Amino acid sequence: MANKITTLLFDFDGTLLDTNELIIQTFQTVLDAHYPGKYERVDIIPFLGPTLRETMEAVDPLKYAELMKEYREWNYANHDLLATEFDGVTETLRQLKNNGMKMAIVSTKRNDMIRKGLELISIQNLFDTVIGLDDVQNAKPHPEPLLLAMERLNSTPEETLMIGDNSHDIEGGKNAGVRTAGVAWSIKGEKFIRELEPDFVLQHISDLLEITAGEEV
Repeated sequence: MANKITTLLFDFDGTLLDTNELIIQTFQTVLDAHYPGKYERVDIIPFLGPTLRETMEAVDPLKYAELMKEYREWNYANHDLLATEFDGVTETLRQLKNNGMKMAIVSTKRNDMIRKGLELISIQNLFDTVIGLDDVQNAKPHPEPLLLAMERLNSTPEETLMIGDNSHDIEGGKNAGVRTAGVAWSIKGEKFIRELEPDFVLQHISDLLEITAGEEV
């Protein structure tokens, strides 16, 4: 019988905070200025998930630093206008916290931008630790961020669940030996999530209440 889940590791963008439109518009604004007409919305969707550096180096290995700087400036300036929580996130996280869950953010974003998002929807006090890009040498899907989170939470892989909207999250969870949950509201679609073969697929964030109670969803 599987161990009861006591620890939840959450990706942030696209999982708890809907930054999809923010990210897409940021990429469009920056890339259109340098490469007019080259990148349509459909071309930008795959950029959601990898680190910003990975994406910009792939776009232009000679100009990636300049592109990253412009991206961060526009993204920061427009963050609070375009980012919102997904349905039920705050309410569900509070219930999970009240139920005694240990919870962490494990993201490929820089820590300052994670904090900005957490404060925007007032959930910064619900997490026991936050692992961002500044905390690790290797981002997801490398297991390092997940292992660091579990170390800080004094949790084992057997009792831990990684929740996310992208391949980096599910693969990272598998690499760290934890169970995984993909979210059906991923911008890449439920079919994409299911093909990654997570242990669970969440139709709504509140599905975690049943999963952590030991019941199948």
